[in-house]
Amino acid sequence: MAEANVIYRLLTEEDTSAFCHKVSNALAKGWVLYGSPSYAFDPSTNKMRCAQAVTKTIADAYHPDMKLGQQ
Repeated sequence: MAEANVIYRLLTEEDTSAFCHKVSNALAKGWVLYGSPSYAFDPSTNKMRCAQAVTKTIADAYHPDMKLGQQ
């Protein structure tokens, strides 16, 4: 039986509906929320940014070259 592997992503975006769509898209692809969202001011852009960690269990072995968003 193949070993299951957990992969991790940190989704970030400006505080707009684009962030919600990014997280919703990940959830629709089987990613699971991991922890609480974060919210911080980015002084380089003068805008608020959001972040949400997500994880997903996959059958393939993790490799640093894999495109996490395509999993």
